[in-house]
Order: sequence, then C-alpha cells, then structure tokens
Amino acid sequence: MGVVYDSELNGQEVTFGTSGFLYQNNKLMYDRTTNSLWHSLTGEPVVGDLANSGVVLDRYPVTVTTWQEWLEQHPDTTVVDIDTGFTRRYFDPSEEGSAYFEYRASPTAMFPTFGVDTRVPEKSNVVGVSHSGESRAYPVDSIVLERVINDSIGGRNIVVVGHPETGVLGVFERGGIEFASGSDSREVVEESGVSWWVGDDGLTADDGRSLPRIPARELFWFAWVAFFPGTDVYRPF
Repeated sequence: MGVVYDSELNGQEVTFGTSGFLYQNNKLMYDRTTNSLWHSLTGEPVVGDLANSGVVLDRYPVTVTTWQEWLEQHPDTTVVDIDTGFTRRYFDPSEEGSAYFEYRASPTAMFPTFGVDTRVPEKSNVVGVSHSGESRAYPVDSIVLERVINDSIGGRNIVVVGHPETGVLGVFERGGIEFASGSDSREVVEESGVSWWVGDDGLTADDGRSLPRIPARELFWFAWVAFFPGTDVYRPF
C-alpha cells in the first residue's frame, strides 16, 4: 500500500527521502531541495520553508495486485531487482523473518495514535475517497465481496471495483450509470447491457465511451481516519 506522487515542484524535478519521523503513525518524507517535511499521505509540506505554502503534490492512481495479474496486463513492464545487496529480506512481507513481519502480523499500530476509532479494526485495509469536503472509507473485504459498489460522495458519482483474487481494481467516475459485475473479472456492465473494461487509467466501454480513474488511497484504517477523522464508513446494504 502506498501513494505515488508527481515529484515535479514549481516546474523543477525534486527528489524525496524518508525523514525517520512519524505523524499519527504515518511517515513524514522530506524534499532534498528545501529539507521541508511532508505528509506522505496527503502530499502536503508541514514543517520547513514550504509549510503553509499551499503546495500539494499531484497524486497518481496506484494498483495493488499480484505480479501474475500485472504481467498479464503489462507484458513489457520493468521491475526493481529484488537483489538489494542487503541481507534483510523485503520481497515477501508474509514470510517470517522478512522486514516488518512482526508488525504486519500484529493487529495494532506500531505506536499510539492521538485517538482510536473502533468502527473498523485498526489495521484493516480500506480504500479512502475524498471529494468536496466529504470522505468515505471502503473496507477492502467489502469491495472484493461485492465486486462493484455504486456510490456518490461530495456530489460525485463513483464506482468502486474489486477483483475476487487480487483485491481492489480501482475507483472510477461513473456519471449517471449504474454498474453491475460482468462475467469477466475486469468487466462491469451498465443497465443497457454495454460492457465496460477496467484499465489503469479508467473504464472503457465497448462502444468507445470512457470514464476516468480517481486516485483513491488504499491503506490501513488508522492511517485514513487520522487525516479524515469525520470520515464515513461504507456499509453493505
């Protein structure tokens, strides 16, 4: 889970690093140009020369999937070598002895947070969406189970699409369309019977129409609610 940002800042390519500091159990990164600290979840500078400047990094959508599924969709993809040169194992977080294995296996966060919201288990995976002052968390288990969730948030109609094996495929604009799951794992169908297909950038219909993807965040519940304390939580009907 993570967030991917455009690293261009005021027309200049900027590199970032890990500061070692946390806020509400969420990493603070720093830019190597001004050494300002940034929230990794929101892409906003919070300490240093750029704090309160109104600068916010643009976000890209992130797909959490299996290597097999990704490779089928992107056969020419490149990959970071898992031979890091270090003895610590990073490549399989579910393997005992790998980096942060004990933390991942624990039901609680590593450090205390300012407040505890028990509506969802602390380290449950959720997809967070915010728009026009409203926010909502969608438990990943619900997305995978229902496969297609038609919803509206902040006056914006969205559809959240899940995959029975790989998890969340993405959050997309839906206009005024009501979608249902199709026979293929990457297919959704509108009421008229037209099929739409899930892609990295959006939904594409057989008749040529398209709808954009929304750069939502998939993360732990405690991380989402720390920054959106008034968030709604999606509940199946």
